[in-house]
Amino acid sequence: MRNFAVYINPSFADKDSIFDLLLRLKRENQSVSEHKQELCFFGDNKLSEDIKDPIQNIDFDSYQGLPPIDCILVFGGDGTILRAKELAIKTSAPILGINIGSLGFLSESTLPEISNSIRDLIAGKYTIQPRMLIICSLQRHKKTIAAWKALNDAVVYKGENPGLINARIFANGRYVFDARCDGMIVSTPTGSTAYSLSAGGPILAPQMKAMVLSPLNPHLLTIRPLVFPDDEKLRMKIHNLSQQAWLQIDGQNVCPIQDQDEIHINASEQHVNFIKLTKRSFYRILRNKMHLGK
Repeated sequence: MRNFAVYINPSFADKDSIFDLLLRLKRENQSVSEHKQELCFFGDNKLSEDIKDPIQNIDFDSYQGLPPIDCILVFGGDGTILRAKELAIKTSAPILGINIGSLGFLSESTLPEISNSIRDLIAGKYTIQPRMLIICSLQRHKKTIAAWKALNDAVVYKGENPGLINARIFANGRYVFDARCDGMIVSTPTGSTAYSLSAGGPILAPQMKAMVLSPLNPHLLTIRPLVFPDDEKLRMKIHNLSQQAWLQIDGQNVCPIQDQDEIHINASEQHVNFIKLTKRSFYRILRNKMHLGK
């Protein structure tokens, strides 16, 4: 590995420490005779004011003309990793999360560990863990308005409005249930430890191929979270909507929802790869990050 895209949480105060670290690694790599290829670091030119040497500015929105990206280094928390997923999809480059946030559940390394982590990457001492994506499309009057890919989840929610949302759920065209609730979450296994977990949904191991449907504060206690296999196509029809609701993809509001809109969700053929450097199991991460069983 020699070409690294770099994402840094814009709110991180000590960016200079990251620039210094990457510059030190670049110089160290140049001085070692067995490494003949120079390390290159690339940052998004939209954040050019926050980028310094040794990071070069390129346009992440257009993959045309980009150098081949071998790995995406994400300095931040889980939210920053979610913002980096589009580049991961475009380039098929794996993500290495370096936690400088609070939880960092998706991160594999930390700032003090990053020097050794990049040395391991260069030496090929890592494995790749693919993570499932879902495709969420919004249909209005039987026409697709837009579609998005989600690494964590797609959420229909009422926002600041006081009234409940009426959602009718179908799986592969078969009626499942009707619910009056504050909203609905459809999450991937990766997203099962995020918003869905807060709503009472189950935790899925990240290598699974499934989707979790978690209602938000349903009016009836008999409405419970459900797990669907990845070959199911979910359809959510919103009806009797008297106020505006929202569709949210990976924590970002993407589109307002109107009455009679339909949200279609299914597994994507694409996936996002994550770098795994250690033998820490998913269950150990649960115990350490979420204090499972404590």
